[in-house]
Amino acid sequence: MRRIYADFAYSEAPRAGCWWDETCAAPDRPAQQGDAQADVVIIGGGFTGLNAALHLAQAGVGATVLEAERVGFGASGRNGGFCCLGGGMLDDAALDRKFGRAERLGWRQAEVAAIRQVEDFIAARGINVDRHSRGETQLAHRPRDFEEMRGRLEYYAENYGVTARLTEKADLAAEGLNAGFEGAITVPIGFGLNPRKYVTALAQAAEEAGAAIYHNSPATGVTVRKGAFEVTTPQGRIRAERVIIATNGYSSEDLPPWLAARYMPTQSSVIVTRPMTEAELSAQGWTSQQACYDSRHLLHYFRLMPDNRMLFGVRGGLMSNPNSERRALARARADFEAMFPAWRHVETPHGWSGMVCIARNRMPFVGQVPDQPGIFAGLCYHGNGVAMGSYSGALLADLVRGITPERPYPAPMRAPLARFELGRFRRAVMPFAYAGFALSDR
Repeated sequence: MRRIYADFAYSEAPRAGCWWDETCAAPDRPAQQGDAQADVVIIGGGFTGLNAALHLAQAGVGATVLEAERVGFGASGRNGGFCCLGGGMLDDAALDRKFGRAERLGWRQAEVAAIRQVEDFIAARGINVDRHSRGETQLAHRPRDFEEMRGRLEYYAENYGVTARLTEKADLAAEGLNAGFEGAITVPIGFGLNPRKYVTALAQAAEEAGAAIYHNSPATGVTVRKGAFEVTTPQGRIRAERVIIATNGYSSEDLPPWLAARYMPTQSSVIVTRPMTEAELSAQGWTSQQACYDSRHLLHYFRLMPDNRMLFGVRGGLMSNPNSERRALARARADFEAMFPAWRHVETPHGWSGMVCIARNRMPFVGQVPDQPGIFAGLCYHGNGVAMGSYSGALLADLVRGITPERPYPAPMRAPLARFELGRFRRAVMPFAYAGFALSDR
């Protein structure tokens, strides 16, 4: 594998303090060994890969998942647990210019369908994923941001067919949202969940349907031999008719080579408090279990979970080593105390980091890798992979079988990923981008 961060970023160290790991036991699985065959080999055991495996197995297709570490090791097992709208970063004007209004609306429909897919899976399996929050709430950190929110009511009605609700600054405390914000807008789509419980249930469902899942089995190469793909692992190889790449922010520059410089992993860090008492919650005036984020470009995302622990996430560091990890978590703690000053005494015993993945053209890609028939990929969910990563896996299960998806599959998702400037050195642009975002957030 040829990745753009140092090995530390892909090790156990950044996720050592992950709270989710303590909430749900997950089975061990063997490593892939020897020669084997499959209809489809899926590289990556997260939301995308497991949903692809599940839908393929349910259709009677032999699917094998190769996971370099273990199910949910990457972003799927360490994210903030926001199952919400999103997945791309282009606004309506940009989408209309590039793809047209109909395709833009198709993309918005896909965002909603992605959430519904996760909801349907959870309901059908009867899984307890610690679900909470009625939709998602964005909080304005400046008065002008709240004024912009007033103008977005029509946006939500046109794109998603829902009525968003504004909360004036004076009413935030009454809704249990007291943290110094200037107002809020709530969209009644989406919810919070425990991603570890969700991804564990996905793996179990895929196996019950007939898929094979291997741990500690990184794909070390994909070649074409005698009309089929041969995917090698450290201890074996699998011949397959099709291959799906589902590695997102943990991708490699050479698997396949087309991916080189077409994705940008960037770090996000999360801290979680101990359970708080009702008195502590009242002291801050934050009692809402809404999944929330603020209006900054370098945003904070946070939610009070059902056991009264507060989860608080921020954009992570630009480097990846033990010192940068400590700095990122310290910055998260400092921002937490600034936002919730009454909780400065509340410990945050859990803290970790992981990779989100962004695209140069600021939209996810789901489809066949250009000029490589038989290899498909789904990635770049821009920090919203719970829903969109899951949805992309279901789309890929159709595409590898040559079936036109019945679920929305708009042009913005089909457009191939563009290359970032500077190639393998593309991370060098991030300090300048972050500096610009920080200035615009003032």
